[in-house]
Amino acid sequence: MDILKTATNWAKDEVFSTQFFILFGALFVAAGIGFWQLGKTDMARAYIIPALVAGALLMTIGLGLFFTNKARVHQFESAWKADPSAFVDSEIKRVEGTLKEYQNVVFTAIPLIIAACAFVIMFVDKPGWRASMITTIGMLIVILLIDGMAYARIDNYNKELLQAEQEL
Repeated sequence: MDILKTATNWAKDEVFSTQFFILFGALFVAAGIGFWQLGKTDMARAYIIPALVAGALLMTIGLGLFFTNKARVHQFESAWKADPSAFVDSEIKRVEGTLKEYQNVVFTAIPLIIAACAFVIMFVDKPGWRASMITTIGMLIVILLIDGMAYARIDNYNKELLQAEQEL
């Protein structure tokens, strides 16, 4: 098994995946600008700031992850050449920590926040609050979709790392 190739492919897949954060961020920003230019009702105008904020957050997440994972692709080869066993051990620790974070944040906290936003929508009748909650739900759904796929990839990567550890 070539764990260096597996690690590099995982990081490249993550670089590709993070571009979707940027894409959806740009779409949220475009929606905010569209509501600013075309919104005639109070409800439509209420979406301007939440959409722009959500877009900025998604683009920030995407760009941060993009550059982090892009740099990681090049670091893998030098770390592997220096000490293959230490590389695998450090990757296992990093990946297991990331898997725990996914469980806590992505699969526990985000659904709870979505439920809280839905609860607020049911009981608050102000356009600003409703627009903010609906935009938040939309942004969190995007994060769940992208991170759900990332979780599956990193889980497979972890299994291959554990197998490589036994082979070393």
